[in-house]
Amino acid sequence: MEKYDLVIIGSGPAGLSAAIYASRAGLNAVVLEKAGVSGGQVLTTYEVDNYPGLPEINGFDLGMKFKEHADKLGAKFEDASVLAIKAGAETHTVVCEGKEYEAKGVIIATGAHHALLGAPGEAELQGMGVSYCATCDGAFFRKKDVAVIGGGDVALEDAIFLARICNKVYLVHRRDEFRANMALQKALKEYANVELVLSSTVEEIKGTEAVEAIRVKNKVSGEEKDIPVSGVFIAVGIVPDSDAFASDVKCNERGYILAGEDGRTSVERVYAAGDVRAKALRQIVTAVADGANAVTSFQEDIL
Repeated sequence: MEKYDLVIIGSGPAGLSAAIYASRAGLNAVVLEKAGVSGGQVLTTYEVDNYPGLPEINGFDLGMKFKEHADKLGAKFEDASVLAIKAGAETHTVVCEGKEYEAKGVIIATGAHHALLGAPGEAELQGMGVSYCATCDGAFFRKKDVAVIGGGDVALEDAIFLARICNKVYLVHRRDEFRANMALQKALKEYANVELVLSSTVEEIKGTEAVEAIRVKNKVSGEEKDIPVSGVFIAVGIVPDSDAFASDVKCNERGYILAGEDGRTSVERVYAAGDVRAKALRQIVTAVADGANAVTSFQEDIL
């Protein structure tokens, strides 16, 4: 069993920030990353326009800058799929597939993943026109008609990105107004090839070997209609990747780990940082702050 001062689970912005702060503090720390690549969800973000000092940088480049910074400071990374945390009085054990790590403290920075729409045809047509990442798959639908489902920041970002390369973008939202920030709503209006389909739900994604159309239902009139599209990009929220820790630390009803700004969870010397933590704002800048705060709290707790 390998022993460390600190184990950081996850290598998105929160985990990489924690790695940077841990390295600068001279802590013996290791970052465990499940995907074998650092950066997290930021890697699939087309453009990041709200990270201070780096306007209009794309998500992949920003994620790589975080990783390069951590590497420069000597941060250690290992591929591992974490199964659970066994809390102890003096040290905790992080249980992985085929390996265990012992540490005085653990930072959970596992992030979140895209929520499913739950419509018939979604599962059957994944990878055949159904996507959860516009920046990953949008190029396959150049000059074609597509639909984006959702009303938050990600949905509008996806619609704007796709409007630049697609013939027509239908933006379907179940409410009559968007939850996205006003800057994105203003930017969306500049694209004449975006058609809003509001107060509507997707009843079915249709197609045999590939997406051919979506059936939408207007919640006010009850009218149903088919909209022919070649691609459907689903952006209806995120789900925290906290299942492995639900029995170890307290979570809210949505599965987000309960922790304050200091990152402290219900278990002593176990911290939560980034999108997995229950908080009001989930952005790159808040994830980075979470990582720094978690390491600072750990240092205070072991004094």
